Amino acid sequence: MSLFPKIKQTVQLALPIVVGELGVMLMGLADTIQVGQMSTGAAESLGASGMAQSIFFTIAIIGIICIQIVSPMISKAVAEGDKTECGNLLRANLRVATFLGLITILITYIVSLNYDLFGQTSANKALTLPFLSLISVSVLPIFWFIALKSFMDGLQRTTVGMTITIIALALNVFGNHILINGLWGFPALGLFGSGISTLLSRLFMAGTLAIYVFTREEFKPYLRKGHVHVVKNVLEKNILRIGIPSGMQGFFEIATFGMAVVMMGWISVTAQAAHIVAINMASITYMMATGIAVAGGINVGTAIGERNRAGIIESGKAALILSLLFMGACALLFFFGREYLVRGYTQELPVIAIAVTLVVWGAIFQLFDGIQAVSLGLLRGLQDYKIPTAITVISYWGVGIPLCYYIGIYEKVGAVGIWVGLTASLVCSSALLSWRFYARAKRVKFEELEVD
Repeated sequence: MSLFPKIKQTVQLALPIVVGELGVMLMGLADTIQVGQMSTGAAESLGASGMAQSIFFTIAIIGIICIQIVSPMISKAVAEGDKTECGNLLRANLRVATFLGLITILITYIVSLNYDLFGQTSANKALTLPFLSLISVSVLPIFWFIALKSFMDGLQRTTVGMTITIIALALNVFGNHILINGLWGFPALGLFGSGISTLLSRLFMAGTLAIYVFTREEFKPYLRKGHVHVVKNVLEKNILRIGIPSGMQGFFEIATFGMAVVMMGWISVTAQAAHIVAINMASITYMMATGIAVAGGINVGTAIGERNRAGIIESGKAALILSLLFMGACALLFFFGREYLVRGYTQELPVIAIAVTLVVWGAIFQLFDGIQAVSLGLLRGLQDYKIPTAITVISYWGVGIPLCYYIGIYEKVGAVGIWVGLTASLVCSSALLSWRFYARAKRVKFEELEVD
């Protein structure tokens, strides 16, 4: 397959995944916008929402990525004609999702008990902890949904998860409107009401997709008990062996951005709120880039099942080109429409003044963010995780966090200085990870990717 048909095929596969990933992120966006439009306490609630979401995703990202790495494994099994292995992987992934979900809840609870270490205001703490408790409970349904969606994505049935996510997003927006503002006899719960709406929406997502997968005739050949692996629980162990280091890659990145939220709180409540607005915009495009990364990883998994080295490299090129085109368009949108976009989040003028400046930096790092996200997805398709994990440690904790603190806090440049540090970390990560993919793809040994 030449490069252009591969790009077209990647677009067809990636588009529903991108929309689905965007839908998940838009739930957080809806929470942020609807909380930001509150008539009183909007800035404080924005900061609290940002702190809670940062803590939650910093911890949950390990499980999210671990569960997602099963998609290329399923696409590989499909290419090899092994349908029952797809069902084995789904069941194993659901067990892993439950285990990691419980661990995530426990760690989030421990962090909440030590929230004072973040140095935030008492008002921020009072708003953050109840909201955090609700979204931490929602980790189980969202992990189950991701496990089921990974099965469907691996079969290249990507529109189902997308449709369910869009419906859940609409339910979340509707629930936010009622519970934040207090309508139809419900009390005005503010940020806490947003947390309730998010939890209910995620329960809907997991339940609906489970019913779809386990009741339809077309999936029964995949779900029949087939061959048994020689080693007990080998699939669960393999998912964790590859998935945990892959998840740590996401953790190092998310933790860096989470620390940026904390540092913004050291500057001022206004700076923190502005950062939440700007980073939320950047996070939307990032999640869409991860959709391209998932599609690229699935194509890499298919090429591995077909023992097609050229197909691996073509899959990588197609995904990276798509990322550059998409993130480049987003960068232009951010730069030229920054003030209009920021005003969609909040009407508080001090917040708008800072956020507009930060969005300029968000436009700059879009390209690098897309390259590093897609490169990681391609490397997960190759089941390459040790060197990429080391690269993320160096990029985010060796480059990003120190520069954020030095420029933003020590040199007192402020919010912009912190974003300079974030941009530097993404430049470093994108360069090293894209190099690693091509180096690895040229010498991959297919027999090493088999599971006993």
